[in-house]
Amino acid sequence: MKNWLDEIQWNAQGLIPAIAQEVDTGKILMLAWMNRDALILTVQEKHAVYWSRSRGKLWHKGEESGHVQHIQDIRIDCDNDVILLTVTQIGGIACHTGRHHCFFKQLKDNQWVTVEKVLKDPATLYSQ
Repeated sequence: MKNWLDEIQWNAQGLIPAIAQEVDTGKILMLAWMNRDALILTVQEKHAVYWSRSRGKLWHKGEESGHVQHIQDIRIDCDNDVILLTVTQIGGIACHTGRHHCFFKQLKDNQWVTVEKVLKDPATLYSQ
């Protein structure tokens, strides 16, 4: 029997994009990356674990802010190259900018305009 991880089309860096979608609203909260270890931990622990490309390490979503994503469902697209996580977002903030989701800029008249408010000052979310 083929291992379910071997069916995934990992990119050249061994990563796959993962979209987090809020279970109650259907809103897309964020896109992050996962490697094998991150996906295995996500499945085992039932909360989102990503691969931080900037830090070069596993990132347990909410490890500093407390805004954990509890996994409700995990799916893969038809090409086996994108993961969709259906999550319950704890604390109502998924974005490191202190907003509900990461897609807070909208294209208006050929300019990116911020259309979502900050719910919590990002300086208070993370310990540096």
